[in-house]
Amino acid sequence: MNAVPEPTRVAVHEGVLELEEGLSLHFGGRLESVRVAWRLVGDPDAPVIAALGGISAGRSVVDAGDEKGWWSDIVGPGRALDTTGYRVLGIDFLGGSGGTTGPRAGQSDFPSIASQDQAEILRRVIAHLKLPPLEAIVGASYGGMVALAFAERWPELAKRIVVISAAHRPHPMATAWRSVQRAVVRFATQSGQGAEGLRLARALAMATYRSPAEFEQRFAGRATRVDGRFQFPVESYLLSRGDAYAAAYIPEAFVCLSESIDLHQVDPARIRVPTWLVAVAEDQLVPLSDMRALKRSLGGPAHLAELTSLYGHDAFLKETQALREVFTRALSPAGDVK
Repeated sequence: MNAVPEPTRVAVHEGVLELEEGLSLHFGGRLESVRVAWRLVGDPDAPVIAALGGISAGRSVVDAGDEKGWWSDIVGPGRALDTTGYRVLGIDFLGGSGGTTGPRAGQSDFPSIASQDQAEILRRVIAHLKLPPLEAIVGASYGGMVALAFAERWPELAKRIVVISAAHRPHPMATAWRSVQRAVVRFATQSGQGAEGLRLARALAMATYRSPAEFEQRFAGRATRVDGRFQFPVESYLLSRGDAYAAAYIPEAFVCLSESIDLHQVDPARIRVPTWLVAVAEDQLVPLSDMRALKRSLGGPAHLAELTSLYGHDAFLKETQALREVFTRALSPAGDVK
């Protein structure tokens, strides 16, 4: 395994793009005076890779100064996606809790957002920065959906896409789980307890991100009494993850982006850029069968890497060596799959 070099200072260029003319949305409606927060990290002369993650991810992809990136275990100098020769572009999603326009706490009328709208704001940032065609868009989970939506509409702006645990449409079972999560948040918000609703929804979501085998390994212990009642090890873990999430995110933004996942739809036949797909056999949210169907339906060259991982849907955050092999092949001079 390659050694990870000591952290070094990297060039960080960031800002907020103001779309003063507003933005017309894929599902109708319009947002006025849209702000898009972005960050570009790396050698100013290097080609650019856009890195997009789940609905909790944002513009801080890699470590920069004292700030830890959300994908810093995977992306960075010497890491699985080795950025020695690339710049990394990240954005905060539209409708989220970051610096890009999104719902305010307590706001109930923020419009529905599509993966196509996220692709549009990425395109606007690329144009604003006067970047040449991207070397790649690497997207995981929701970010993979955005990568597919981008490639469907603007194939000339990205040389290839790498899509991890995301398909051309959501699976109905995954939509079932997320629908209940959104209902919990909406009900709690109406009762003035939005943060508690988000805590419980995130706890439920965490049970879908990982595999049953991992939970069996980690949480098979006995229940203990807490405040006069039994609490199970897995329960303590899930609720602690919910607490951390509710402290950092806006309930209305969670609902907006969770819904956006379930509204996602692209036509694979219209995607003709070279596409690298990564599927995880244990992924409860994006079944292997959906990823295989996407590969068969793509209009351009495609390769599918099938991984096995205890981490299930969260493998894109954990499987360093497997992803290193995928990224090395996908980004090599011969990486345009035939």
